[in-house]
Order: sequence, then C-alpha cells, then structure tokens
Amino acid sequence: MKGHDLKEFNLPDTPGVYFFLGSPSRKASADRSKKILYIGKATSLKDRVKSYFARDILLTRSPLIAKMLEEAVRVKFIKTDSVLEALMLEASQIKKHQPIYNSKEKDDKSYNYVTITQELFPKVLVTRGSGTWGPFPHGTELKTALKIIRKIFPFRDTCKLNQSKPCFNAQIHLCPGVCAGWISKTEYRKTLKHLTLFFEGKKPQLIKSLERDMKKLAKEHKFEDAEKTKRQIFALNHIQDIALIKSTVSKRHFDTKLFEPFRIEAYDIAHISGTSVVGVMTVIENGELNKSQYRKFKIKDDKNNDTLNLKEVLVRRFNHPEWPYPNLIVVDGGRGQINVAKGVLKKLGPDIDVASVVKDERHKAREIIGDQTHAREILLANSEAHRFAIGFHRRLRGKGFRI
Repeated sequence: MKGHDLKEFNLPDTPGVYFFLGSPSRKASADRSKKILYIGKATSLKDRVKSYFARDILLTRSPLIAKMLEEAVRVKFIKTDSVLEALMLEASQIKKHQPIYNSKEKDDKSYNYVTITQELFPKVLVTRGSGTWGPFPHGTELKTALKIIRKIFPFRDTCKLNQSKPCFNAQIHLCPGVCAGWISKTEYRKTLKHLTLFFEGKKPQLIKSLERDMKKLAKEHKFEDAEKTKRQIFALNHIQDIALIKSTVSKRHFDTKLFEPFRIEAYDIAHISGTSVVGVMTVIENGELNKSQYRKFKIKDDKNNDTLNLKEVLVRRFNHPEWPYPNLIVVDGGRGQINVAKGVLKKLGPDIDVASVVKDERHKAREIIGDQTHAREILLANSEAHRFAIGFHRRLRGKGFRI
C-alpha cells in the first residue's frame, strides 16, 4: 500500500473501527467487497491509520503487520460514538470475519472473551481461549470496559444464589441482586439481552429496545422503572470512557503523560463531640496504598461540624501545589460532603472528580455517590482513611492534645 496519500482515505478524528482490505479472491461474487486482511479499533481513526504509514514502520510494527500493509489496497472504517463502542465493534467484527492477520498476530488461546454461563441466573465472566463475545486481545482494556458497562447494566459474576445478605457488588449497584432475590429471572434475562446487543456493536437497536420498554413501563404507571430505563438510555448516549481511553493510549505508548499513576485521595475527620478534631488524607495509586503520601491535619478550631472541618482540610491540602494532584477525591458522608469538596475545588481551580461513601448505622459502606468506575479502590481508600484518622486521633488524645 506504498505511495498512498492519507487524504484519500478521508478519515475522521473520531473513535471507530478500521479495516485493511486486500484484493478479493477469484471465487468472490461480483458484489462482494474486497477481502478483509486486518481489523483494528482507534481512539482517533485519522491518527491511528496514519501511524501505519510512518517511515519507521518496520521498527514500530511487527513484520507480520508490515507484510499485511504490502497486501492491502484499501482502507475502510466505521465511526462510533465512543472508544468503548469501538472496542465492542472491533471484537464482533473480528469474530465475524476472522481476518487472517488478526488471527496470526496472536495465539487464539491467549485471547480474552466474555462468557455467559448456562444457569438459572447466568454469570458474566472473563474467560480465556473462547467465550460468548470476543476476542479481546488486551485484558486490561476489557476489564476497564466491563467496569463502565456494568454501571449501566449491572450483572452477576461471582455471587451465590440465596445468600443471607446481598453480595458486595449488589451493595454498590454493580450486581442486580440476584443473590438476594431482588430481580426476577425474566427481568435479568432482559438485562442479558441488552448486554448482547451492546457487545455485538448494536447500540442503535439497543436504544430503540430500551425506548420501547420505557414507553411501556410509563403506560403501565411503573414510573420508577421507566425512569431507570431513561437513565440507561442517557448513559448509553453519553458514555464516559475516559479510563478506557487512557488504558488504550497508555498501552500504545502514544503519550508519556498517561503513564502517571491514577491517584485517589480519601479524606476523613475524627473527633469526640467536636473536641480534639483531626483530619487525614490517604492515597491510593494504581490500586495500591501509598503510605508515604499520607498526610495529617490538626483542625485549628474545634467544632462539631464535619463539613466545615472537611472544608478546612481540603483548603489546606490544596495550598500545597507541590503535592501531586489526584484524579479522584473520596470523602466520607453524603451530598453535603460532596458539595463542600466541589465548592473548594471550584474556588481553587483544580478539575477533579469527587465521590463519597455513605455509611449505615454500623458505619459500614452502604453506597457510593458519584464515580463508581473505581468502586473497590474508593471503598479501600475510604476504609483506610477512617482507620488512619481514628489512629491519629487516639494518639493525640492520649497525649492530652488541644489546639
């Protein structure tokens, strides 16, 4: 495919799936398109395809891909609304067409798949070598994608039926609660049908199906269920896949800035009836505790108001620009604490997401408000902040701490 000008492809700067085509075989029918040699996905179709025509192609690509480019005579593409949809469409198209250079590039046994088990309430699992949907060559991308999808269509993975209490994922709204009998077999099968349409790259059909369901539910005066379906439609039309974009770009080494760790900072306040008040900051980077980055704060004026205490801690924290800024802030409490954190950030300038962990009467995590893409890390950071705050408070109180 040497000598081709990229302009002739008319590629858009949007996510999508691209196809390298070779000459059709003699047995192909007259109306059949040229045979597909290779299928790939892109955050930017224009930039991705352009990279195949770099002068150092033999250094940046495998000899197999270089050979594919010699055989290719044409490029076509399908635009998608998000990188997540491009990932799904790529897998379904590879499974459908089985391009020779995709299958040669990697042993089938090393591919990841998503599998629906055969049981009363099927599980949705990542498997290797074969499965219901796939192949997905890169495990990290698939796991990130499943986190995003699961927020829209919660599914069962490892929980057992008829448990005494809802599983962990049900408590954070990532499982529909089949373990606790929260959902019927019929409704759960409908969720799996929606997942199937999404994994097959059929978002338009999926949205039409959901719209029909929403109208039917509203007509039956099931307004709460209709509103839930409406939120699913909105989520599909506004897919938030920044984490997946970072995963995709980092993997290909396009931008060294994206190799910086994903940093979560969690904050908690400890005191006794508004006396001996302290605050703490704990840090998780790429899913691991980074205790060297923990910080302690002695509240300057004792007050029995956790939101004001949190505000003081956050203001003082962001008076230290030399500390690395987080990608996500986790606070302990509800909407009040979230609003305080967002207010501080808005005033001081950093554009950082905020999530909060709401506790029950036993001080156990009941729900997460805000970003749930990193649910496990959020709960770990919150739990660690609480432990660290209590420990700090007890040590200072034992020393007769007073401000």
